[in-house]
Amino acid sequence: MGRRDSLRLGLALGLIAPVAGMLIYYLFQFRMFTLEEFFRVMFTQKTLLTGIISISLIANAVVFTIFINKRHDRTARGIFIATCIYAIVSLLIKLLY
Repeated sequence: MGRRDSLRLGLALGLIAPVAGMLIYYLFQFRMFTLEEFFRVMFTQKTLLTGIISISLIANAVVFTIFINKRHDRTARGIFIATCIYAIVSLLIKLLY
């Protein structure tokens, strides 16, 4: 395996990719709002929050697929773990707020 095949790299990519996905979604759909307004609306509208988190996690699916196809299993495992963390956090946010 390559030197880029590491759990730590996968965790980092898995935590960053959804943020990048959310910012891309913001730029395409909500650019008329400031980022502060966007986050305020996102956290007050539970259906919007769930949808944005789902779209953001598509970025993880893309990165995960790339590393699986490269046979970098440790990195893919880290991405999967980060995706599970995002899923649990999003469920907690939805249930508690």
